[in-house]
Amino acid sequence: MTYARYGPIDDLETIPRIPSWVTSGHAEAPEDVAFLSGAALSHLHVVLTRSNVPQALLRERLALRAAEACMAYQGRRESAGELRDAMHLLRPGDLPGPAGETYLAWRRAVERPVSIKSLCRAFPEFDAAQIAGWFDAGKGAPVTRAAMVLEVVLTNAPCAETSSLILADAALCQALGWDHVVPLLAAGLKRADLRKLGEDLRLACHRAVVASAIEAVRLAADLARRAGHLKAVAPKLRAKGAGAAVEMFLTRDAVAPAALPLPDRAARRLCDRLVELGAVRELTGRDTFRLYGV
Repeated sequence: MTYARYGPIDDLETIPRIPSWVTSGHAEAPEDVAFLSGAALSHLHVVLTRSNVPQALLRERLALRAAEACMAYQGRRESAGELRDAMHLLRPGDLPGPAGETYLAWRRAVERPVSIKSLCRAFPEFDAAQIAGWFDAGKGAPVTRAAMVLEVVLTNAPCAETSSLILADAALCQALGWDHVVPLLAAGLKRADLRKLGEDLRLACHRAVVASAIEAVRLAADLARRAGHLKAVAPKLRAKGAGAAVEMFLTRDAVAPAALPLPDRAARRLCDRLVELGAVRELTGRDTFRLYGV
């Protein structure tokens, strides 16, 4: 499936709400949980074809949630704001630290179509042959395949939670015919789930997919609305380079004024103007070193 990047702004009603029998389902039997996960993934698949959903931005926001979850698995409680700072406030030559490395891995995983090469960029500590072997370990239906990949990686590298979850999500998305990794498993699994094996792990993955797909659909609808407003106010922007700046906001979770293709003062004025128009938000609450996003 190839996602539309930016097309005409669809009526937001074209983004269907996920059925209440999925969102309120409390299935216990494995076959019922698997049915709900299939329904949730099918609905998300439809949402991911909508031209008014900013796909790259959605993936970055989900990557941020996945990075938060991975830090929690490690006993660290970095917030979304702290993870953003770990990436955006780095000076040349600085190392990002554990939180920054985790977030960077997820961002690299989602930014390019799924391939062994793109996965090697996400976690260069493993060689391509090892990654390819793990990635091919999964067989069967999408969630089953993802669970098998997760189990194989964690069996061989017990401390590689982030890498295992990225590979499992990549296997899931490839099995579903999606071009890019859409992070789902990390935010839906619990730390104890990563120690499960076989059928127990597969059931945990089905539950994680249901919870995360529901959240992804909600986030997609919110981002579609926000992106639509940003596109609507874009013609009011007079600054040279404003169009390229709008493109950055539509594809990135957070943007520092210094990263925009404008002189420093013009970039800060543009960000202030977009906040005034309600098109972007200032994400840090600080007076300096600010970050902005849709």
